[in-house]
Amino acid sequence: MLVKVFGSAVFGIDATTITIEVNIDKGIGYHLVGLPDNAVKESSYRIAAALANIGYNLPGKKITINMAPADLRKEGSAYDLPLTIGILAASGQLKKDDFANCMIMGELSLDGSVQPIKGALPIAIQAKADGFTEIFLPKENVQEAAIVHGLNVYAVDNIADLINHFEGKTLLKPVEVQDEDLFDAPNDFSLLDFAEVKGQENIKRALEIAAAGGHNILLIGPPGSGKTMLAKRLPSILPPMTVEESLETTKIHSVVGKVQNVGLIKKRPFRAPHHTASSVSLVGGGSYPQPGEISLAHNGVLFLDELPEFKREVLEVMRQPLEDREVTISRAKFTVSYPSSFMLVASMNPSPSGYFMNDKGLSQSSSMEMNRYLNKISGPLLDRIDLHIEVNPVPFEKLADKSTAEKSDTIRNRVIQARSIQSQRFKEYHGIHYNAQMPTKLISIFCELDETSLNLLQTAMEKLNLSARAYDRILKVARTIADLETADKIRPQHIAEAIQYRSLDRDLWTNN
Repeated sequence: MLVKVFGSAVFGIDATTITIEVNIDKGIGYHLVGLPDNAVKESSYRIAAALANIGYNLPGKKITINMAPADLRKEGSAYDLPLTIGILAASGQLKKDDFANCMIMGELSLDGSVQPIKGALPIAIQAKADGFTEIFLPKENVQEAAIVHGLNVYAVDNIADLINHFEGKTLLKPVEVQDEDLFDAPNDFSLLDFAEVKGQENIKRALEIAAAGGHNILLIGPPGSGKTMLAKRLPSILPPMTVEESLETTKIHSVVGKVQNVGLIKKRPFRAPHHTASSVSLVGGGSYPQPGEISLAHNGVLFLDELPEFKREVLEVMRQPLEDREVTISRAKFTVSYPSSFMLVASMNPSPSGYFMNDKGLSQSSSMEMNRYLNKISGPLLDRIDLHIEVNPVPFEKLADKSTAEKSDTIRNRVIQARSIQSQRFKEYHGIHYNAQMPTKLISIFCELDETSLNLLQTAMEKLNLSARAYDRILKVARTIADLETADKIRPQHIAEAIQYRSLDRDLWTNN
């Protein structure tokens, strides 16, 4: 008897429907074809043990299973559940043979319980797109899949529950999600608020500009000046995620299995990998490519503390994703792309000793040592960082000051207002939502300068020997500063402030 059951294969952050054809005929043998990997091939042992433990058996006949399309590699143990249902139905042990409207995925334990899988959200999205009306998943995955409207999502705790459901003995109930709270992003940053930061008003201003325009920022300062503390508070002033951003971010985290029992991701990611991270862990890859830290930080923040301590080759692989906001991983037989539109926030000391050259009695590094230290970060990478800001230690008077600084909520409201201006500006341009995403063509449209501003920028370009990319970055930052002031056009003071945030373009630390 031939039975067709449907599963799904995740490729990148998208899924493809897999048709599992199970045929049982006279003879002996278990034949699984359709380019399965070892984990899929081993399913026969898990299935046999699970069936025996719930009172069923693996038929002692010739079982032929084809997983179509046969030219697409099938990976992982998530096909255990549909394979088992197909075998039971084809052998007549399950009184149901029509699964045309059902998508089934799950890993089996030997006792028949169902274990969670990766990629439940993209699987559910594709199931809905392909016309399926029901999807059966492990209970840990149903919250993320239930985000997809128009699809009945069922939680399966044990394969016996699924068998009873298909035979009409004990029906499973579809999972329900309350829409009124689904996309309401929480804003609880009570422990990480800018109100707790003493002094550092110029740094807060730079972070506000970075948040308002989605710009990359580099904080340079000695130990204890507050670089990490400030960076960790940046999410508290970022605008809430839109529905589209939440769905796309959740899909990426779903692929690596990080949203079980969570549902929709509503807070912007904040990823802070250690400086010993490899290039594969940072940008993604492996034999079977998985998203890296830059993709897990999509629509959020990637914080690289002690930037020069990262291996140079690791930092260099970020250059293309920073520019294209997408990382493409190529292998001999396939290519996978992951979105990586993130804000890069990095911190570093100004020298190997940790201090600026003009800090009397503190700096012990020679000019040659400082040049060698700074050269660990390439010029092309620095060009892609919009704001370079010096962070100086807070004087005692500021630390002892009892007054309360401006709260994150107040700053966040200004950032939201600036982002709304940008959303309106780019509403006709697909995939562009804030100033940092502007390509050169849009810069020429929305960043027009008057003669005074143009002369000021020309002088800075010539004196600092800036590249064409740095020129574009200055214009983008100036546009954001103007948006924070709700100004229609970029004025000279906006250009002047944007130029100030190019510290590493000035040869100031190696001078004694």
